[in-house]
Amino acid sequence: MIDPQFYRPQFDSLQGCCHLISNSLGAMPNRAREYLREYAEIWQTRGVRAWNDPWWQMPREVGDMIGRLMNTPADCVAMHLNVTSAYATILSCLDLDERRNKVVVVDMEFPSTIYLCREWLRGRGELQVVKSDDGVTIDVQAVIDAIDDRTVLVPLSHVLFRSSYIMDAQAIIAKAHKVGAMVVLDVFQSLGTVPLDIRELGAGFAVGGCLKWLCGGPGACFLYVNPDLQPSLTPRFTGWMAHEQPFGFDTSAIRYTTGSYKFMNGTANIPALYSCRAGLEIIAEVGVEAIRERSMSMTARLIELADGNGWNVNASRNPSLRAGTVAIDLPNAREIAAELNARDILVDYRPKAGIRLSPHFYNTDDEIDHAITSIKHIVNDGSWKKHASIDRVVT
Repeated sequence: MIDPQFYRPQFDSLQGCCHLISNSLGAMPNRAREYLREYAEIWQTRGVRAWNDPWWQMPREVGDMIGRLMNTPADCVAMHLNVTSAYATILSCLDLDERRNKVVVVDMEFPSTIYLCREWLRGRGELQVVKSDDGVTIDVQAVIDAIDDRTVLVPLSHVLFRSSYIMDAQAIIAKAHKVGAMVVLDVFQSLGTVPLDIRELGAGFAVGGCLKWLCGGPGACFLYVNPDLQPSLTPRFTGWMAHEQPFGFDTSAIRYTTGSYKFMNGTANIPALYSCRAGLEIIAEVGVEAIRERSMSMTARLIELADGNGWNVNASRNPSLRAGTVAIDLPNAREIAAELNARDILVDYRPKAGIRLSPHFYNTDDEIDHAITSIKHIVNDGSWKKHASIDRVVT
């Protein structure tokens, strides 16, 4: 079992706050500051020569670090600024026709993915949305039944962002492949807190980022492309880093390189690649299996305490189907979340979910108890009312 006190000295960002929001932004490791200082030093002393050593190779190196956490082959993970651009790269590889022009998605998918797919299909195909009956789970059989020989793509979150429900990705991927459709597995809410083996799942694509459970900060997202698919895919959303001779600056038709860089486009976000390395190293050191064991204990504690107060919990009661977040929904939840943040108890609020609390391996049971006690006090003393006019809460 993980002892959080062993790892907390590596996170000065945990001082002075109760950080229970790793599903939105992981705590900053001290090493991230050191790596960003290294970036500034190299930029200052090496100047343009830094592109030769070490900047050009960094996307591949960081991609491989991410790949090892989900058991992918080397040089199969391309780095992107955000998941939307990673998705756009995938869509640019695919064609629609009258025979195959349907995308199947669940209504609890992250909105950005739905927006992008709907616009990609506009006037050319159908977006079939499978709805949740309870706002927490999805009937996996309903998803499987929606996938047919007209389906070209199934965007699928491994863990749903609102309810932290773990989808049966393997069953959905198997059905999609049976009818010739492709699945993009979004692992943003799972990688780093739920064990994940992409090769075992058989996913053709996976997307995610270092922002959340990987404690890597913004701007370092990724796209995995199964090596068996790579030769047959030609991304239209591309750029100079995908060229086999990028420094030739040839303006004729692009000749694609191989491996992960084939699925990149413009210049990489080098500062983000420096900052995300720290979290990736620490997660690998702690071990995702151990993190999962600790997470299941903490989320169970949150549910027990919420039940004791009579609050509605929007999370699965089955620990094997619940990832790292527990959403507690009660009257004035948005305003309560704002007051929690004002008291340095870092959480967030999402419509149709409630107050999301997401403990990670560095959190203690005392912090969980403190958060629940604080919610009770805020409800009782009415301090949430000062936030009644807010338009938005910290994301």
